[in-house]
Amino acid sequence: MNQGFIKVAACTPEVSLADPERNAAALAALAQEAVQAGARVAVFPELALTGYTCGDLFLSETLLSGALRGLSLLLGETAGLDMLLAVGLPLAYRDKLYNCAAVCHRGQLLGVVPKTAVPNYGEFYEARHFAPAPEEPDAMIALCGQAVPFGTRLLFVCRELPALRVAAEICEDLWIPVPPSCAHTAAGATVVCNLSASPEMVGKEDYRRMLVRAHSARTVCGYVFCSAGGGESTTDLVFGGHNLICENGTVLAERLPFASGSRIALSEIDVERLTAERRRMNTHPCCGGYREIPFSLQPGQTALTRAVPAHPFVPADADERDARCEAILNIQAEGLAQRLRRARAAKAVIGISGGLDSTLALLAAARAMDLLERPHTDILAVTMPCFGTTQRTKNNATVLCRELGTDFRCVRIARSVERHFADIGHNPDDRNVTYENSQARERTQVLMDLANDCGGLVVGTGDLSELALGWATYNGDHMSMYGVNASVPKTLVRHMVSWCADRAAEAGQDRLAAALRDVLATPVSPELLPADGNGEIAQRTEDLVGPYELHDFYLYYMLRFGFSPRKLFRLAEYALGNRYPAEVLLHWLEVFVRRFFAQQFKRSCLPDGPKVGSVTLSPRGDWRMPSDASASAWLAEVQALRDGL
Repeated sequence: MNQGFIKVAACTPEVSLADPERNAAALAALAQEAVQAGARVAVFPELALTGYTCGDLFLSETLLSGALRGLSLLLGETAGLDMLLAVGLPLAYRDKLYNCAAVCHRGQLLGVVPKTAVPNYGEFYEARHFAPAPEEPDAMIALCGQAVPFGTRLLFVCRELPALRVAAEICEDLWIPVPPSCAHTAAGATVVCNLSASPEMVGKEDYRRMLVRAHSARTVCGYVFCSAGGGESTTDLVFGGHNLICENGTVLAERLPFASGSRIALSEIDVERLTAERRRMNTHPCCGGYREIPFSLQPGQTALTRAVPAHPFVPADADERDARCEAILNIQAEGLAQRLRRARAAKAVIGISGGLDSTLALLAAARAMDLLERPHTDILAVTMPCFGTTQRTKNNATVLCRELGTDFRCVRIARSVERHFADIGHNPDDRNVTYENSQARERTQVLMDLANDCGGLVVGTGDLSELALGWATYNGDHMSMYGVNASVPKTLVRHMVSWCADRAAEAGQDRLAAALRDVLATPVSPELLPADGNGEIAQRTEDLVGPYELHDFYLYYMLRFGFSPRKLFRLAEYALGNRYPAEVLLHWLEVFVRRFFAQQFKRSCLPDGPKVGSVTLSPRGDWRMPSDASASAWLAEVQALRDGL
């Protein structure tokens, strides 16, 4: 439960039709198995205490009274379990029969939720037996020796984790145009339990999965869908026990229909992440009128089994990754093409270093010219070697520009920088920040002046990761007239260049593909300090500011969901702990926090650039933060983590 994770289980028992007492024992055994696996919320199928396919037996007083005895037995069997359970049963109330979800906790019945949408079409004929949920306000009923809330507007709220707010709906409720869970989640529910008996037919598995995923995204909730399986009658229908656990559009766990082995789908829902997302979305509805019913769970650390991507900006699936690279390059190119068109710019002027970022910017500019039906010679690519430029990067820059057919120019800036050192009285042997930034600013001045000279527009090359860390020279490479890479993180830049290399090879552009692959193999560096004795890059960025895969990880989860350092560290240990010791993760987390806060002043005056994803740092619409904000609370949390190692 710490950091907002709650383990949930969708449990499909082997039912014994019309035998509630035997079913109660089977449900209790599955609940015991789930709680031993760490689950704190367990969901069972629709009418699980009797079986869904009892037909006209539902009109028998013997079965209905047996269902109540079965519920009492289940309450007794699970009284010692630290778990919230949602169990399906038929319930007679005021001369009507209802298909209900009974929500139980430690031997107590917390509430009963009747089904709203009772189908009477196709293979479903529930309306023969069951009435839809009454429209009257929620009532109190006597059940199992308790006074129990009965109605559709019930919300079960955990005292120890207030963000855990559970509601229930039943099967067909999800299929109607406005499911009850729309109101549940508007009232604050973060976890919706669906007790279902959804039969298997050709194509229904995919449709069901799509529906549950989409609904969890639309309502920004965790959705636990549990369907009936073995033991149900196969007279007309077959039930496969398809169970799904989704969170805001993502499938966290799934038990496929007719799967062998465990009857439980198990994963962790991050309710803090859901509440953070709702706070961010001011369009998420909010309504009242619900009865909140408290319950308690023993606090503790929830063991994680859900997928936490080590590279959250980069899809793990190769096809999805290729599609994302294509989409981003199109966004970059379209944005730049529009800017060139509106500015009536004669040239797109780009500084080419032979590194990853300038390479991606060049590729985006080439595609923009294709969109504009203009020649690549309308790109003025400028390489500006100075004290730290290596032959390798200079050669790659030259090959890239030649193969792409750009206008290419080499402007050597060493003498200009040395003259500047003399003008300001800086000793060139002192290779401090002045030594480095003077080169970066001279390069920007050259690009700006060339753009003025040819009626062009300077295309920025800095990426999202560099902006987050402030790894840019203020009014140097920090500035441009349009920054095409401004919302592309370094981990994704690398994959995009790799994707472009593969496309070039497929097109028979072997020299271009080879140059792109050598760019990928070159250490990331601003090349502002002289090369080593072998002429190789001496200044490696990741040795100085840390691994970009870690910074991109922290950046994504801090900006996208507002996670605290404690939660960032826990997720990093889970996703990246096999590659980095805990002390290393904490060291670079501290570096990230310090730099992110201290460098906001650079982000407050960024040039325009296209947004390509949900995490970006534009001061105009995406990230507004005072440049004077203090990082002390975040750093104190990092220090507390370090003290605990």
